[in-house]
Amino acid sequence: MNTTLIVLLSYMLIIVLIAVFSTKKSKIKESDDYLLAGRNLGVWMLAGTLAAAEIGGGSTIGVAQKAYQDWGLSAGWYVLCAGIGIFLVSFVAPYLRKAMAATIPEILGRRYGKEVHLITTILSIVAGFIAAAVQIIATASIISTVTGMPIKEALILSAIVVTIYTVMGGLISVAYTDIIHIFFIVIGMIVALPIILDNSGGWEAVELALPKEQLDPFKIGWIQIGGLILLYFMTFSTGQEAVQRYFAAKDEKVAKKGSFLCSLFMGIYGFVPAIIGLVALAHFPNIEPAQALPTAAVNFLNPVMAGVVLASICAATLSSAAGNMIAVSAIFTNDVYKKYVKKQAESKELILVSKFVIIFTGVVSLIIALTNTSIIGLLVFAFTIRSAGPFAALIFGLLYKRVTKLGAISSIIIASIVAFTWEYLGSPFGIMSIILGASVSVIVLLVVSAIDLKMGGKEAPSAFLDEN
Repeated sequence: MNTTLIVLLSYMLIIVLIAVFSTKKSKIKESDDYLLAGRNLGVWMLAGTLAAAEIGGGSTIGVAQKAYQDWGLSAGWYVLCAGIGIFLVSFVAPYLRKAMAATIPEILGRRYGKEVHLITTILSIVAGFIAAAVQIIATASIISTVTGMPIKEALILSAIVVTIYTVMGGLISVAYTDIIHIFFIVIGMIVALPIILDNSGGWEAVELALPKEQLDPFKIGWIQIGGLILLYFMTFSTGQEAVQRYFAAKDEKVAKKGSFLCSLFMGIYGFVPAIIGLVALAHFPNIEPAQALPTAAVNFLNPVMAGVVLASICAATLSSAAGNMIAVSAIFTNDVYKKYVKKQAESKELILVSKFVIIFTGVVSLIIALTNTSIIGLLVFAFTIRSAGPFAALIFGLLYKRVTKLGAISSIIIASIVAFTWEYLGSPFGIMSIILGASVSVIVLLVVSAIDLKMGGKEAPSAFLDEN
């Protein structure tokens, strides 16, 4: 067994032990303890778990993969734009926390009624399956590179590990371990980058080996960069795995400050994985693109450093997968089981249901992962499913009174159809489907609501809005 693998396995074992310890210490009794960490996360805990949830497979393995392929150095904008997106969501975060909800569908259901609640529940659960699959793929890429294990077996192993890890302690154990993950990812990768560059012949070697356009930090263009910022603002403000962290904050101020701090973490991390992806392309032009980052780490870092870096990334992807699994579990438990199956279910029963849902999510996500290994492509598709339709209904539902139930239903259905159609057509003119869909959702919501009100319709109930 090589040193890198020993370090990786040791790190993972320590993380599991910390998860076990934090679970026992937290004394989970209520479903909110399991799914929302008792709504007791402080600023640093919130920032860490939010950053670890979003700096997962897409922002590490996925960015290096895109840099290795067609985006080049400009793949770094994928992370930087995510940081800007989180910064913008910070201004919405206090309203999300003050709503005292457990899920996005719950907020929409309280504002617009049963139909909107049901539609968004389905969209959120499907998106959660796909997002979890992305993180399983990223984890498997690392395991496969370090051990030589076939990718299929690595996918199965990753799914089993993350499912056990998530079932163990819910959001509280994930939050505790996320603090460690984010420290090692951000600090570890920043320390590792100059070492990788030095041992691979320096940046000059990369420049000599690659065409100039691959080194252009703006290769993807400003339209794409602007689109990524909008994409992240839309998906982070409507995505259960992110919003669930805001729901778990101690109060509204913590939600806002923790979100600001998270955006800083992501900004610092920025272009690091993209540069490493280019180093891999310069020296290993014929490997699988998804293995660009782990290949560079294994070949240009000493075994211990490589083990620490890969272990932290692996742990972060598992943590992101756990966040998506908990998100699906929270939505099913709160918005399906408790609402339609057994309204008077006690906390012990809800926790048991949550754990069964996590296991089921692990199985479905594995099936998706086994059929598609495009990390960024799958992630953007998941974002489109969960955000394109519900975006306007949620944001205006939190901040604006003059919207109606008909306007919300119309905007979600029409915008979702537009986004899915645009995605199927290959996103013509470089306009991302989520951007087009969310834009349509805003227009349809405001126009239909205005017409509905003029024809005698009523504003959607806004009890929690009045409290804000």
